[in-house]
Amino acid sequence: MSALTEPVEVASGYRAGRTLPLRVELARQLKRRRTLIMGGILAVLPFVLLIAFAIGGDPAARNGRVTLMDTATSSGANFAAVNLFVSAGFLLVIPVALFCGDTVASEASWSSLRYLLAAPVPRARLLWSKLVVALGLSLAAMVLLPVVSLAVGTAAYGWGPLQIPTGGALDSGTALQRLVVVVAYVFVSQLVTAGLAFWLSTRTDAPLGAVGGAVGLTIVGNVLDAVTALGHWRDFLPAHWQFAWADAVQPHPEWSGMIQGTAISLTYALVLIALAFRGFARKDVVS
Repeated sequence: MSALTEPVEVASGYRAGRTLPLRVELARQLKRRRTLIMGGILAVLPFVLLIAFAIGGDPAARNGRVTLMDTATSSGANFAAVNLFVSAGFLLVIPVALFCGDTVASEASWSSLRYLLAAPVPRARLLWSKLVVALGLSLAAMVLLPVVSLAVGTAAYGWGPLQIPTGGALDSGTALQRLVVVVAYVFVSQLVTAGLAFWLSTRTDAPLGAVGGAVGLTIVGNVLDAVTALGHWRDFLPAHWQFAWADAVQPHPEWSGMIQGTAISLTYALVLIALAFRGFARKDVVS
């Protein structure tokens, strides 16, 4: 019997699916300093905005036009919505790129990746565990910001309806439901950054390169979306739909933009994640 057809002997009790449990990977990532620092930054942001409004006074409409920012001090729900508005375009990109881009590349930079694979942890299992934990931490970061914002805003401005800039208001219960939808959509819209960072993390041994590359390309997407000369080509850019969640905080929500944005984001993310698994399966891991 040739070496290619000989059965592979494994240790008694070994189960590939039980290697690198999610709880172990989660505990490792939660103990890392960058996780704690990022959580601290997101938790502090609402207090920074609260101080800014206290110093500068209540926001006022410009040229008679009322925007979401102008309603920030109307209620805790408005304050939470404003925090999401000012963070969705860039700040919330950072934890996603950090958690997904640093996860594999950091192991390679520490020269511990080959030891994990020699444990033996199957390559697909290793990537799956790291991806699930990275996405879980990214979602936790996006939930942390509005939760803290809602608590801080309610303490400062009271519990009340969500005032809509175009007129009207959503009662508190409906406002909470819509904010949940907004957070879910923001997370889905960031899956492109997550997939890009994760793919880069499997291609390089430099965590900063993976994280910086994902953030940089996300910024490039935002810049391209601002080029109106591209016309309908912008519809294929994930950045074009990143603020489609604003349609959810209307008296009569419009879902078409969010549906298109979700489809675009999921398509790009699935392709990038598939490339990550395919490339890592063939990669010669020497670090």
